[in-house]
Amino acid sequence: MPTGRPPLVEWLTILLTALALVPAGAHLAALPNKIGLDREAYLTVQGIYQGWALFGVVWIGALLGNLALAWLLRGQPWPAGLALLAALLLALGLVIFFLWIYPANQATANWTRWPEAPAWHDLRRQWEYGHAVNALLTLAAFGAATLAVLLDRARDSV
Repeated sequence: MPTGRPPLVEWLTILLTALALVPAGAHLAALPNKIGLDREAYLTVQGIYQGWALFGVVWIGALLGNLALAWLLRGQPWPAGLALLAALLLALGLVIFFLWIYPANQATANWTRWPEAPAWHDLRRQWEYGHAVNALLTLAAFGAATLAVLLDRARDSV
């Protein structure tokens, strides 16, 4: 029996979570080719990410969308739980960002200069693997959000 709930929140949640996966997936895909670059080449390549901070808005939108979806599905344990899981995975991604990625961005002025310390390998590893973990978390969040909507829709069609 249909719930009468408009599908806009579900659609926006899936869309925003998918869009959050775009830069995360790009970082993960580039990692094998970038992790071995020398210092100067790595700094040059990092310039392609100028302006990508705007994806933070998408990430927050995906997090809020999944929280809203969990609230809307609160009468259905599995779909609501999956939407909440997606929100938690995205929140964990933000924690990882602020623990690993942001400090590396700050130490390098968003990869426009090298810090005084000779630990650039550590900063690169911290930044690259932080993004890799976030890509996997975002993929899992996308799967959970999509499954939440599919389970809700399957119930509605019965």
